Amino acid sequence: MRLLYLLATIASAFLAMACGRKTAPAPLPPQNPPASEVPAVPYPSVVHSWAGKWNGVEGTYLRILAKPDSKYEVIIRNLDGERSFEGVGSTDHITFARDGALEKISATDGAATGMKWLAGKSNCLTVRVGEGYCRE
Repeated sequence: MRLLYLLATIASAFLAMACGRKTAPAPLPPQNPPASEVPAVPYPSVVHSWAGKWNGVEGTYLRILAKPDSKYEVIIRNLDGERSFEGVGSTDHITFARDGALEKISATDGAATGMKWLAGKSNCLTVRVGEGYCRE
C-alpha cells in the first residue's frame, strides 16, 4: 500500500513538473485501517477451507471460525495466552487488525513460516515470518 502511494506521489510530481503547475501533495492514507474496512468477498472456497485449528510450536495455535458475510473469528494462542480478532476473507487470505497493525493470513508451506520446527510441513498458514501454523 505504501509502495503504491509512493509511486503515485512520484508520478504526480513528474506530471506537475511537465505541466508547469504545482500541486499539493496527496493526503496520507490511514496507517492501519480496521479489518472491517477491508472489502469482503463471499466465502472464497480456499479461505473457507481454512476453518478449524492449525498448530504452531510449544502449544501455540491458530483457530479460524467462519461467520456470516465472509467474516472470520481469528483466535491466536501464543505463549502469552489466547486472543481473538475479527477477520475478513478475501480470495487468498484473511486480513485482521492486531495491536494497531493490519495482519494477513496466507497459505504457505512450513519453510515459508520461517520456523525450523515447521520446515518439513506442506499445509501451513503464515501470519508473518516467524508466526506460522500447520496441519498434520
